[in-house]
Amino acid sequence: MANATMANPHGTPIWYEYLARDIDGAERFLTSVIGWQVTNSGMPGIDYRILSAPDSAAIGGLMTLPQGAPIRPGWLAYFGVDDVDASVAAIRASGGVVHMPPMDLNGVGRMALVGDRQGSPFYVMRGASEAPSTSFQSPGDAVPGHMVWNELLTSDQDAAMSFYGPLFGWRHEGAMPMGPLGDYKFIHAGTTGLGASMNVPPGEPPGWRFYVLVPDVDRVVERLTAAGGRLLRGPDQIPGGDYAVVAEDPFGVRFGFVGARREGAAA
Repeated sequence: MANATMANPHGTPIWYEYLARDIDGAERFLTSVIGWQVTNSGMPGIDYRILSAPDSAAIGGLMTLPQGAPIRPGWLAYFGVDDVDASVAAIRASGGVVHMPPMDLNGVGRMALVGDRQGSPFYVMRGASEAPSTSFQSPGDAVPGHMVWNELLTSDQDAAMSFYGPLFGWRHEGAMPMGPLGDYKFIHAGTTGLGASMNVPPGEPPGWRFYVLVPDVDRVVERLTAAGGRLLRGPDQIPGGDYAVVAEDPFGVRFGFVGARREGAAA
C-alpha cells in the first residue's frame, strides 16, 4: 500500500496484494520466480511485506490471510477511486458485496474490501499520497516486474461490465475470439487498456487474474517448475509479439506473466 495514490485516474489499479496461507513460502516463491525484492513495511502490529520490482518501484504487498477471512488465498487489486464511501454505496446498490467496510489507515489512505456480483473480491481505495502509482503499467510502456494486465474471469461478461462500468468508468472495446470460450473482450478506462474479461474456463472459479511483465518467459517457466509451481497454459503468443503464461504457485494460487521468449524458442 506504500504506492497507493490520489493522482491516478478513478478506476485504475494502484496496488496489488497477495494474501497467503504461508507468507514465508510465498515470499520464497515470488522472489525466486518473478525476481521481486521483499522488504518489511514497518507497519505497526502487522507483518506486511512490500514487493518491489528490479527498478525499485513498489508493486504490491504480501501478508497472511487472516483467520476466518471470507475470501480465498490469492491476489487482489486495489482500484483507485475518488470517493471510497460513495463507491461502496454504489457497490451495495448494484448487487455487490462488502467484505470490509471503509476504513482509514494512517498515512496510507482510505479503503474497503468489496466484491462484485459473483463475489470476486477487490479493494477500492483513495490513497493519502499525491505521487502517482506505477504498480500497473500499460503493456507498451512497462518495465519488468510491473503488473501489465488485469483479467476478469466471469460467467457473464456483459453483466460484469454493467457492474464495473458505472462504478469505474470502464468499457469493453475490441475483442479476440477464443473458440469454445467465446470472445476475449478488452477492458478500457479512458485511453488506458487495463486488461480483458473472459468466460470462466471449465474447472476454474470466477475472479481476477493479474499478469506481471518478465524479461524472459522461458527462464521464468524454468524457475516456476523448479520452485514447485505448475505451468497451466502457454507460452501463447499475444498481440504485439510477446508471450503469455498462466501458472499456479505451490499453494494453488493462479497468476500470469508475459514477456519475450528466448531467440530460437519454440512457438
